Amino acid sequence: MAKLEKIGVQLYTIRDFMKDEESIKTSFERLKKMGFDEVQTAGCAVPFDVFGKLAKEAGLTVVGTHDDFGMMCNDPEKAMKLHDDLGTKLMGIGGFWADNLEGYLDFIEKANKLCKVIGPKGYKFTYHHHSHEFVKFNGKPAIDYLIEGLDKDYSSFVMDTYWVQNAGGDIRYWLNKLKGRIDVLHLKDMGMGPNGSFITEIGNGNIYWEGVIEEALKTGVKSFVVEQDDWPGNPFDSLQQSMDYLRANFM
Repeated sequence: MAKLEKIGVQLYTIRDFMKDEESIKTSFERLKKMGFDEVQTAGCAVPFDVFGKLAKEAGLTVVGTHDDFGMMCNDPEKAMKLHDDLGTKLMGIGGFWADNLEGYLDFIEKANKLCKVIGPKGYKFTYHHHSHEFVKFNGKPAIDYLIEGLDKDYSSFVMDTYWVQNAGGDIRYWLNKLKGRIDVLHLKDMGMGPNGSFITEIGNGNIYWEGVIEEALKTGVKSFVVEQDDWPGNPFDSLQQSMDYLRANFM
């Protein structure tokens, strides 16, 4: 059976509990106690150096960000310094939306200019997708233009299991297609109800986790990060349920 050494959390999951220094400190301690070792940011409510210090004190490693793309492009030196404060070299965005191919090609050009600045200094730009990148332009999904166009040395992908499956994709196929280019994999289950698909706790939906985890490890995924955009009650309870499933089956 495939085994995971560490599990992380995308902090968007607990965004309502990350409002100030005290709540961030308490949340980090709670995550560590639950067994999580890594976190990925979704914005910081306090200065980056404070945020990074709180994570380190709790025993958590920051494995990338969802940050401001415009800021990174306009002031890469500032962006690199902020990521140093967090203790990560992965400078990422949480999403990008375009209605046409030209929009994606323009984004790729801007991202590659950023990569040329930060890459030689040891940093990497990361792209997190949703399902809309699987819309086709000229018979090819936008995600393929991103895979082909983004700098292969200085960028990587944050793949999201829910959004691949939500778009009708085969998660293991895309893991293989992006072999060696996924620094962070978002573990997010997909359930089905009377009103359609929904995000749910790991093991509570229909994703074939044994196959996904095995393929992810084979293809070089570095960090496995649980994310749940919405939850039925308290997000920490949902995270605990996901952790219990992962620990019982993959740790």
